[in-house]
Amino acid sequence: MTDIAHQAQFAAFRRLFPAAQNQVYCDVAARGPISTTVRDAVAAHLDVRMSGRVDKQAYFDLIETTRDRFAGLINAHSDEVSFTKNVSDGINAVANALPWQAGDNVVICQSLEHPANIFVWQSLAQTRGIVVREVAPVDNAISADAVLNAIDDKTRVVTVSSVSFSPGLRVPMARLGRACRERGIFFLVDGAQSIGIARMDVAADMIDGLAVSTQKGLLGLYGMGFLFVRRTLAEAMRPAYLSRMGVDLGTAHEASSGTESSFRFAAGARRFDVGNFNYVGAVAVNQAMKELQAFDAAALESYVCGLARQLASKLEAVGAPLIAKSNDTRMAHIVAIGHGIGATHDSVDDSSLLALHDAFEAGGICHTIRRGVLRLSLHAYNDPTDIDRIADITARWVKKTAPTIRAAG
Repeated sequence: MTDIAHQAQFAAFRRLFPAAQNQVYCDVAARGPISTTVRDAVAAHLDVRMSGRVDKQAYFDLIETTRDRFAGLINAHSDEVSFTKNVSDGINAVANALPWQAGDNVVICQSLEHPANIFVWQSLAQTRGIVVREVAPVDNAISADAVLNAIDDKTRVVTVSSVSFSPGLRVPMARLGRACRERGIFFLVDGAQSIGIARMDVAADMIDGLAVSTQKGLLGLYGMGFLFVRRTLAEAMRPAYLSRMGVDLGTAHEASSGTESSFRFAAGARRFDVGNFNYVGAVAVNQAMKELQAFDAAALESYVCGLARQLASKLEAVGAPLIAKSNDTRMAHIVAIGHGIGATHDSVDDSSLLALHDAFEAGGICHTIRRGVLRLSLHAYNDPTDIDRIADITARWVKKTAPTIRAAG
């Protein structure tokens, strides 16, 4: 596809999102907007439900189509994918199905992880006697060297976010995955901030488990997620929760029951499916993934991350403080304005940054405060006009607060 054709494809995609028309929407790291086509698909589904003419088999077919789509998105087999409520649900499913022994440890950089990937390990430390080995961040990022140096012969899990929720920097997945595979350590990834934007290849990156939600980069709804578990590992795991959907009963009706002595787990990660599915959520994310998969994956990532670099470059040019410069190889689709990561989730200590936050809100720039920085996160519905608008507001803020910025820096 030519550059002109790519530009036309991204422009057409942008037109599907009302949220990208009436404001500068740079908050996909919190939640993505939904397209008009996703809205229409959900409405059509609800209309059928409202009519009372429900075909349950069609619902199950939808689930399998959606499972297949997600598997294709991450280069996995469908049997390696299960449905969850969110990232927390997926991580808990894996963590509680592993054969822990007292004294085993998990390696994690808690100060840069979202709470979705923190509390489960603290709970297991109390209930199963595992050790949480904390890795300190290096230059506001999760350091592969630090993670690898923390591994010992009692390490059972290494868990990281593919892109940190704040300040939004990449983690060298393939390097960590390879090291974990060589040592027989389960490599568990929170992919919430990269899925749907940055390419994810669980085979190439040697990922053993991947948990994502659908309301961010996948542009779906809250209350649904996916869990990938490498099949050979999933087959050896016993889920903490089990329902009909996680049991192999062949072609028997979903309400059929077996005996405790005879039931078999469903193949691979399907054993983690619990109860009826979130069919509305599946309708939404199936349509959204269909739209995302119309793009060449490399072109989509290049476009979105390229916009982030353009934004960082323009903000640098006007003198704004950035956590990562435009030439930082760790950059993904998130630009963080500030002097450093703070301890509080949704506030800033710097009053000048609060003034820029207020200016963004007044100027129609949808963004969030996370860990002491202003977080601007982009997707394929953004375009260069959004970048110019953000840069213009920031330049006016810098002009007003330049002495304060220099003092803080």
